[in-house]
Amino acid sequence: MTDTSQHPILATHSGKFHADEVFAYAVLRLALGLHEPGVDHALLRTRSPGLIEAATIVWDVGSRYEADANRFDHHQRGAPTRPDGTPFSSAGLVWQVYGARAVAALLPPDVAQQFAPRIAADIDHGLVRRIDEIDNGVAVDGRDSLNLATLIGEFNPTWDDPASDGPTAGDAAFMEASRLAETVLRRRVDTMRSRLAAEATVMAAHRSAEDPRLLVLDRGMPWKNVVHTHELPVLLTVSPASNGNWMLDTVPPEPGSFAQKLPLPEAWAGLQADDLIKITGVPDAVFVHLRRFVGAAGSRDGALAMARLALADVAAPANRLAAYWQARHSS
Repeated sequence: MTDTSQHPILATHSGKFHADEVFAYAVLRLALGLHEPGVDHALLRTRSPGLIEAATIVWDVGSRYEADANRFDHHQRGAPTRPDGTPFSSAGLVWQVYGARAVAALLPPDVAQQFAPRIAADIDHGLVRRIDEIDNGVAVDGRDSLNLATLIGEFNPTWDDPASDGPTAGDAAFMEASRLAETVLRRRVDTMRSRLAAEATVMAAHRSAEDPRLLVLDRGMPWKNVVHTHELPVLLTVSPASNGNWMLDTVPPEPGSFAQKLPLPEAWAGLQADDLIKITGVPDAVFVHLRRFVGAAGSRDGALAMARLALADVAAPANRLAAYWQARHSS
């Protein structure tokens, strides 16, 4: 039989639960390396002052905010707010202390050291802040645009469910909801990790490029936001596709635009296979879209050859810009 006498006691209020205390519990479990209540910690849902006082960590109940003592309530007068005045929920308060540790727990150690603080800050700015706003009724548009709060709320037992009565009412549903919150957090962290990894890869590829107008990537990954965010002078990108071809992509002038800074040559528009091979001289040219925003070749060298042909007709100002970047690169 497991001895639970030395396990930490995590306490929040009983009764109907909301997104903030459910999300906070998922964060605490990840940050502290906890798994299941009754195995390595106790989860106590109560409003008893004596039980709350004796708990190791308390959130969303107890009328007390004192981070050093692991007390994270936000219902009392004088409860803390964000610098812009937005009130914290228990999710936001717990995140300030345990968020970065929770993120780090979801990443390999070397990746955590590099990315965990930035990911934690971004999640706080978006997901956690939104939970704060919804829980406190200060959301600007009045709606739950994330739908997370609504989804978590629907885990509560219905009024006519026998599980809605008694001293442990809703405890099992709370655990179900916390697993959803943990899944959302895991996916958000991994998505952001992958974006940051792509950013680092794109920036490294651009720094090592022979021509700053041409970005060559050895794996498919999101690159457009990196190009726009860092204002890189990229006009074309070459990268592999899942079908074995190598793609030649143009760069839109701004995020979301369907235009291109440099469309592929007009003479290539809509051509495929032999017709495209004949006009380009690239033996494995595959196609160019009629709208000239994307093309493909059967190999990396083929896609690079098409890219260089397309760049050869760039106007003189762009050529001067390329010369400037080449000079910077070689210095």
